[in-house]
Amino acid sequence: MKEVKRVSIGFDTSNYTTSAAVFDIDRSEIIANLKLPLPVASGARGLRQSDALFSHIKNLPEICEKLKEYYSYGELCAVGYSAYPRDIEGSYMPCFLAGVSAASALASGGAPEYAFSHQAGHIMAALWHSGRRELIKNDFLAFHVSGGTTEVLYVKPDKDGFDIKLIGESEDINAGQLVDRVGVMLGLDFPCGRELEKLAAGFDNKNKKCSILQKVTVRGISCNMSGAENKASAALAGGTSKSEIAFFILDFIARVLDKMTLSAKEKYGKLPVLYAGGVMSNNYIKAYLAKRHDAAFAPSEYSSDNACGTAILAAMKYISDN
Repeated sequence: MKEVKRVSIGFDTSNYTTSAAVFDIDRSEIIANLKLPLPVASGARGLRQSDALFSHIKNLPEICEKLKEYYSYGELCAVGYSAYPRDIEGSYMPCFLAGVSAASALASGGAPEYAFSHQAGHIMAALWHSGRRELIKNDFLAFHVSGGTTEVLYVKPDKDGFDIKLIGESEDINAGQLVDRVGVMLGLDFPCGRELEKLAAGFDNKNKKCSILQKVTVRGISCNMSGAENKASAALAGGTSKSEIAFFILDFIARVLDKMTLSAKEKYGKLPVLYAGGVMSNNYIKAYLAKRHDAAFAPSEYSSDNACGTAILAAMKYISDN
């Protein structure tokens, strides 16, 4: 690979992926996006925090071994890591302790280390690779849509990256939970996003309408989604095809996000919108929202969990401090 002058490294140990990334500060590009999924037993709908933490500890030596070809201590300028889920007081998940430990060990060679939220990393990774980097200097709306989060955020740039204000959320289950619960119900392996998308593609909605009906419930900028799980269960028991049920779930999520977006714009003005998080890897949902809004999306590898955003944020903080 080409000679690298200065790099930053990011770590993210979310509930289902061990991630590390290397950012070339001088070229302003990610040169390594390393990820290892955490194992989930067949038929299970998630992991306990203790199991996730243990799996990260097992994964990190392999991740760190791969990192070696991308930097030397003489080139390493900053280390960033996801220390907690969100930028609010009391936000905490034990699984992030694995990444904190790995980052601290790496930074012991002399590089400064910086803590960020998992959510800020998601936003930065999606924003940087969406083709809309100008938003870094402007206010915008952001959706963080994943298994653990369905939130609408008002984002302002600040000296440490972002000032993030929660303005709307799901009041019951999250979009990613809905995908995974229905996916497991349909016999798919957890996490179910990719398989559910493939299954939904088998339903030809151009020639017939989806027979499963579920009203979208959005109050203010917050939503409820659990009703769709009940409708999917009833449809399956009634003999509706798995492909139609899969399509129903993705279409329902798209309609919910659309209505939440309209509500947010009505209250905060016609700001640009960034959609981030693992659920936003889904091509149907992205296409649905892109037709309706001034929207920014990232490629799938930067929508799902990754450490690229923390590596970029660490580089920006290093530059700001120096």
